[in-house]
Amino acid sequence: MSQQKPTQDMGSGSIPKLMLNLAVPAVVAQLINMLYNIVDRIYIGHIPDAGASALTGVGLFLPILMMINAFAMLTGSGGAPRAAIAMGKKDQDGAQKILGNCFCVLMIFAAVLTVTFYLFAPQMLRLFGASDVTLPYALSYARIYILGTVFVMIVMGMNPFITTQGFAKFSMITTVVGAVCNIILDPILIFGLGMGVQGAAVATVISQAVSAVWVLFFLRGSKTILRLTLPDMKLVPGVILPCLALGISTFVMLSTESILNISFNSSLSRYGGDMAVGAMTIISSCSQLVLLPLQGICQGGQPIMSYNFGAGKKERVKQTFGCQFLACTGYSTLMCVLFLVIPQVFAGIFSSDASLVEYTVWTMRIYMAGMFATGVQISCQQTFMALGQAKISLLMACLRKLVLLIPLIFILPHIVSDQVSGVFLAEPVSDILAASVTAFMLFTRLGRILETGSDSGRASK
Repeated sequence: MSQQKPTQDMGSGSIPKLMLNLAVPAVVAQLINMLYNIVDRIYIGHIPDAGASALTGVGLFLPILMMINAFAMLTGSGGAPRAAIAMGKKDQDGAQKILGNCFCVLMIFAAVLTVTFYLFAPQMLRLFGASDVTLPYALSYARIYILGTVFVMIVMGMNPFITTQGFAKFSMITTVVGAVCNIILDPILIFGLGMGVQGAAVATVISQAVSAVWVLFFLRGSKTILRLTLPDMKLVPGVILPCLALGISTFVMLSTESILNISFNSSLSRYGGDMAVGAMTIISSCSQLVLLPLQGICQGGQPIMSYNFGAGKKERVKQTFGCQFLACTGYSTLMCVLFLVIPQVFAGIFSSDASLVEYTVWTMRIYMAGMFATGVQISCQQTFMALGQAKISLLMACLRKLVLLIPLIFILPHIVSDQVSGVFLAEPVSDILAASVTAFMLFTRLGRILETGSDSGRASK
């Protein structure tokens, strides 16, 4: 096939240069992708006479959104490293079968999730903490967004296969195209046509549809190394199951974000009412300023580590991890400082309600206090994934949220005098503990993993 240069460079080029070439577009793509949700919330938060309630309502949709993303990344984050490892072993046919099988599973997921979430959206939103005031806004946004599930799945599930081939700039353009559409359509539909939160949802669905067409255009075109073909979509257990096994850790990370959001909202609704839930909506949006760029950095490191791991080049794997670790920890520490020093700036972006901004400022300082450790956690956990270590990656993904954070959300309010503070304090405590354990596990096991080699084997033919 044409344009083999991107993957060949991963085995021989300068590590820092490769990281820049792959990570910078991936980070930009993640920042732009973040605009899909953040731009909606900024505009919604400034709707006259409804901003705070509308913003809180849309924030209650976040658990459903995270579940859609989780199923998309179950295949994307699991399949892309497997494909890169196979390419490192010169098994192009196996890598292409991985792509086709992952696409088929994505379409199955999209159909099931669309029907399920659309039918049960009212009950789910009530469970997430919607009040009589916020439910209409939440439901109006949710049902339109859910109808565009298939587009979200294609973009999030297939775009990693573009990056893992070395086409990071094209992967970035995928999100740029959609984000530009969203930014243009949001004010037109929300304010110009007076559609409110429904306009925000319609703008997002249209934008995701444009990005999905862009992804399929590339993967069916002549420039791609791995081409999406109908014969490769026939599900083969030996091909798809290892991908799902590896992707399960990312799935757990994202799906537990849904459970986590429900836990936060239910506790905050009990102790602080709609104001506390609204503050959490703003804070979760701000946390994406840290989490998504960190994922972008790791998306730049993953193809290099996976390819060289498959090719048996240990030193290049270690060098790539070192670059990734320094970049992630440096960025998360910088953002942590900014959130602690100028939280009012970030809160003011999302709402013009003075009471909500004031409430968000002090809660953000608590929530973000351990954000510096997030770079350590994500960098190490994503390295396990890049090396095909499904079991340990899953364990580390479960540690922070299921073992630590969710229990602490319900425990700390009974220990700390201010119950709302106790809920928010659960985040930094779990961040620091989980990062310490994950880093210890990686640094003590990395040498052994590189010595034993990939556990993925060759994709079944």
